[in-house]
Amino acid sequence: MPDYYETLGVPRDADTKQIKRAYRDLARKYHPDVNKEPGAEDRFKEINRAYEVLSEPETKARYDRFGEAGVSSGAGAGYPDFGDMGFSEIFESFFSGFAGGGMGQQTAQRRGGPVRGDDLRLDLKLKFKEAVFGGKKEIRIPHLESCKVCNATGAKPGTRPRTCSTCNGSGQVRRATRTPFGSFTQVSVCPTCNGEGQVIEDKCESCGGAGRKQETKKLEITIPAGVDNGTRLRVSKEGDAGLRNGPPGDLYVYLFVKEDPDFKRDGLNILSDIKISYLQAILGYSAPVNTVDGPVELTVPAGTQASTVLTLESHGVPKLGNPVSRGDHLITVLIDIPTRITAEERELLERLAKIREERTGKGGLEGFLGGLFGG
Repeated sequence: MPDYYETLGVPRDADTKQIKRAYRDLARKYHPDVNKEPGAEDRFKEINRAYEVLSEPETKARYDRFGEAGVSSGAGAGYPDFGDMGFSEIFESFFSGFAGGGMGQQTAQRRGGPVRGDDLRLDLKLKFKEAVFGGKKEIRIPHLESCKVCNATGAKPGTRPRTCSTCNGSGQVRRATRTPFGSFTQVSVCPTCNGEGQVIEDKCESCGGAGRKQETKKLEITIPAGVDNGTRLRVSKEGDAGLRNGPPGDLYVYLFVKEDPDFKRDGLNILSDIKISYLQAILGYSAPVNTVDGPVELTVPAGTQASTVLTLESHGVPKLGNPVSRGDHLITVLIDIPTRITAEERELLERLAKIREERTGKGGLEGFLGGLFGG
């Protein structure tokens, strides 16, 4: 029979810490998931057996007194063999037990009880003016609803789920594991009920035993005035229904604004252009312009230069959450200078240029036009 002290490479008077340290080092070295050499698995099992015997003071004392005969029957009772566990499982089991009566029990308490449904996301495109002024919007959302036929139990009407006999309704199975760090309880999902804590023998035909069904629901939501790209709206309790009559999740609507051919947005301000002729720029001009509020009279003062920005106050975007406060509509003036003119127009412009030359000393038609428009 092997000498377990030699197997672990420790002296016969080794204390518990020495034994644990030796076992940990050897287990890392010879575990079959790490060491693929022939005989590594058998060596690992020997190391595991030696640790089972020597790590417990009572079994170690029997081994010291009677040898293998003192521990051959039930020496390792109640302690699972690490040989059937994966390398990562061993070291996960070292720490999973720390949940003990805390996190592990809380998880178990949640099994079999109501579970909140998932939140859902919907992307919604808006026209420019819809984002500016808000309003009602009808949407359709596919989501899970509780089955009304079985009242969300998943069981055929007239029947009911039974408590899982494997986990006694906890949804989890536990097994004790002894490690170099002490004894821990490893918790895993019950394989019989898949963590539900209940087993449905006669499934509801309407939902197939799920307790929920996919449905498309029509909703009317309110879009606040002043929303912009990326604004997120939360619609409470319109997500997926919860399991076992648990509360539903929420619906999150993400808003995206379509581009408008006439307007652009800069914060709370709306931007647009107006193109006028050079004569209108010289003489002044008044005409209705298009705004989000409809046509508004705009006055272009005489002598307005190219790229001048004119302001229509309070015709911009309402402030989100305070729609009474609005930005402005900023209009950039573009002056259309013709590339071709008639002989009569040229004659008139040259006469004006001559008058300007006598007054300013700048000659020629180019100098006349340049003087008018910042040249």
